Amino acid sequence: MKLLEGKRGLVFGVANERSIAWHIARNAAEHGATCGFPYLPGEKMERRVAKALADGGFAEPWLRACDVSNDADLDRLFASFAADFGTLDFVVHSVAYADREYLQPGTFVDTPRAAFAEALDISAYSLVAVAQRAKPLMKSGGSILALSYYGAEKAAPGYNVMGVAKSALESCVRYLAADLGALGIRVNSLSAGPCRTLSAMAVGGFDQILDKVAESAPLRRNIETDEVGRAAVYLLSDLSSGVTGETHHVDAGYNAIVT
Repeated sequence: MKLLEGKRGLVFGVANERSIAWHIARNAAEHGATCGFPYLPGEKMERRVAKALADGGFAEPWLRACDVSNDADLDRLFASFAADFGTLDFVVHSVAYADREYLQPGTFVDTPRAAFAEALDISAYSLVAVAQRAKPLMKSGGSILALSYYGAEKAAPGYNVMGVAKSALESCVRYLAADLGALGIRVNSLSAGPCRTLSAMAVGGFDQILDKVAESAPLRRNIETDEVGRAAVYLLSDLSSGVTGETHHVDAGYNAIVT
């Protein structure tokens, strides 16, 4: 049974075939979904995303440039999607950014105001901006899914201002769920264990984080990125029709224990 048959969605955050968003999109497509892909403006990024999607079996994917910190870009993106598809059933928000200079252990105290504001804007407020524009297109309800990490809940070495931004993101999820629930729109976050993505590799001491999880997690291993993709299908589909405002962990159980 295809859980997303006939569903149409936007997947933000595909950068290459290692991206969590790529794995979510591939699993969603296998379950019958039609996906559109916003990407950070620039020819180099367009080529990279197009190649990753081609490698994932997406023939002639719907691609649009969009800087999530730019309201005009977001307006154009959603207007274009509405013109081509009419309605929207789901959104995957796998977007985050912080200046890697401040993603080293012991440097959070040195975070300047501008770097803090930029991380919060791109990593957290962008979810609100996306939800504003998704709302009128989700005429029969829908699902909005944001990607988070355990560093939103606990101080993780090197995660720093990104952890603060992810905390804000998870709070945005709860408030958006409260606002949009009456319209049948569910909003959840998926907290993935550490994966070797482009963004994760910018975090200082990332290899030590992987070693710690593999040693301590109840499953005694790190997760596979595809496991996040499969869990996302559940949260995007009607199987999770009674779930909103939640943070769902896919981290081999690491969040459940004291380390």
